[in-house]
This record gives sequence, C-alpha cells and structure tokens, in this order.
Amino acid sequence: MIADSVRLALPTEAAQIAALQRRGWTAGLPAEAADQLLASIDLAAMTDSWLAAIQRPPLAQLRVLVAVSADRVVGFAAIGPSDDPDADPSSDALIAEFTIDELARRQGHGSRLLNASVDTLRADGFTRATWWVRADDDLLRAFLTDSGWEVDGAHTEVAMDTDGPRVKLVRLHTAVS
Repeated sequence: MIADSVRLALPTEAAQIAALQRRGWTAGLPAEAADQLLASIDLAAMTDSWLAAIQRPPLAQLRVLVAVSADRVVGFAAIGPSDDPDADPSSDALIAEFTIDELARRQGHGSRLLNASVDTLRADGFTRATWWVRADDDLLRAFLTDSGWEVDGAHTEVAMDTDGPRVKLVRLHTAVS
C-alpha cells in the first residue's frame, strides 16, 4: 500500500478523477447548477477528457495532480497558465480545478495537494497563482486565506447558458516564487 501522497495523475486514473469531479459538483454547487452540469456531460466523455489532459495536454505546463490514499484517488487538481484577460501567461498560473472527496476531507489531503500544486507551478517558472472560488464557499476561502492566499478584487458570474443558474465567483491569488 502506498502512503498518502500527491503525484502526477496516471492515465488509468482518469475515470476516478471524472467520478470524483461529478461528486464534487453534487456536493459543492447549488443543486440546479450541479444538475445542469451533470446532465450536460456523461461520465464516459468526462473520463475521455481527463485521459486526454493527462496523456496529451495542449501545453507542457498543464498538469493534473492527484492526492492518493490507500491506493485510490481522493483528490485532484488541474493547474497551468492562467487564461484570465488580465494575466500574463508566462508568470501567472491558475488552479483551474481542485477537488477533495468529501469522505477524505480534514485528513491533510487538501494541504498536500495545494502545496504540491504551488511547488509544481513554481518549478514551471510561475510567480503568481490565481484561483476562482465560489463567493459563498466560506470553508474553501478560509482554507486558502489560512494558507496565505488573498482576495484580489476580481469577481464574475458563470452559467452554462443565459437562462441557467448563475454562480458567483471571486478570485484569490498568492505568490509562488
């Protein structure tokens, strides 16, 4: 058995990541938004997407990291250059996805995954990392601010379509160099 750790995702873990992401949507988003997302893409398509991200990322700096416990994926992060309009993609990174399985929370997996994500971004030459967080996710915001992240004033709303449920996001940032 492998000790709790974080590492690059393996192609054989794409299905576990997709299933974990779907559970994360159900647990972390307003019900209407989660239902719309779940209905719009099936597990097989998500698995294929994660497999491509692991095996053939469009940029060398796009990475999928996994937190592993007892030989199973309990969390994942997708990181890479920021695509925000005000970002410099050569120095600004983005934590685009970050999920810890609800049953594995408060066991250190989130801290290990966050530290590994920042270390990987630093090794890739980034000097700043950003992260879009639901405005009402007080637990995640507290975790990040306790880890040195700060709100930078940017905010937005996202939706799958013009009539769909809207989710408000705020951006946090931290230095990684």
